[in-house]
Amino acid sequence: MPAAPASPDRPDRYAPVAMALRTAALVNALADPAAGPRAITEVLLAHGEPPPATVTPEDLPPLRAAAARFREVFAATTADGAAALLNPLLAAHTGPLRLTSHHGTTPWHPHLDAADDAPWTPWFLASGSLALTLLLWERQAPPGRTCAATRCGTVFVAHGSGPERRYCSRRCATRERVAAHRARTAAAPGTG
Repeated sequence: MPAAPASPDRPDRYAPVAMALRTAALVNALADPAAGPRAITEVLLAHGEPPPATVTPEDLPPLRAAAARFREVFAATTADGAAALLNPLLAAHTGPLRLTSHHGTTPWHPHLDAADDAPWTPWFLASGSLALTLLLWERQAPPGRTCAATRCGTVFVAHGSGPERRYCSRRCATRERVAAHRARTAAAPGTG
């Protein structure tokens, strides 16, 4: 089951996993062509961005392009592959690392974008690249995956202990197991 977003008033919303969860949520939301500014704003707010986190119709095309780049990172099957995709993102979309507290309104946290009030796309590219890079560094494995379910396509963050997850949710895993069982049963001699 996907982890809940971090609370907006807690410093853990700036933790690499929380930032990566926000990146994955935005990638998934932006994949829906019907998702408008309000839906994307709701994702931002759910993941701790302070109001007003207003996305405009003009923000959507570049945000969708950025999300497509991150989707490739989530689809990487090796750390080398993910790093090869993250390095150009870091080179093109991040500036000098700096700490900010947004003038005392938030806990101190790192920023790689140009300014505290950078537009959504540069912020998304910088913060998402940082989060996914930190997870790759920590795990020495790809920072996430794309759900293995046939008709899903949801990206998710790979973190925590235990066996490597293949599915974004228990629902997708169960659906795939049931479909595989039905296929085996239908193909078995003497059935049907």
